[in-house]
Amino acid sequence: MSDATAPADRTLRTGPGRLLVAVYGVFALAATARGGYQLATRFDEAPLAYGLSLFAGIVYFVAAVGLARAGRTSRGVAFVSCAVELVGVLTVGVTSLLAPGAFPDDTVWSTFGSGYLFVPLVLPVLGLWWILSVHRSDHR
Repeated sequence: MSDATAPADRTLRTGPGRLLVAVYGVFALAATARGGYQLATRFDEAPLAYGLSLFAGIVYFVAAVGLARAGRTSRGVAFVSCAVELVGVLTVGVTSLLAPGAFPDDTVWSTFGSGYLFVPLVLPVLGLWWILSVHRSDHR
């Protein structure tokens, strides 16, 4: 393979990107299943919290797909998904600390993802870093 074709062959799913795709996939399944189950069985208790968990699962799924696929569009989808995730975890994290009554039950993003060992806080930062580092290397 020549140097001229190497950047075109580099995708988000190479190297550490594989681990990110796997973690995003696990979180997509966990958050979607948790949020869906809670909405179906305990909707009256905390619909906002359960809805946010379901939303987080969908965002994780979209990010996983964006990271797993090659191309500019997929990279953009992954970038936006990771950015939405970061804004979500920061917003819900701050809100859950300042106004705990707003979330009578935890979400995936409550207290910055403390119930998940803060992975929801770290994951979008790593995702954004990976996307930007692959983008930079593609343009060298």
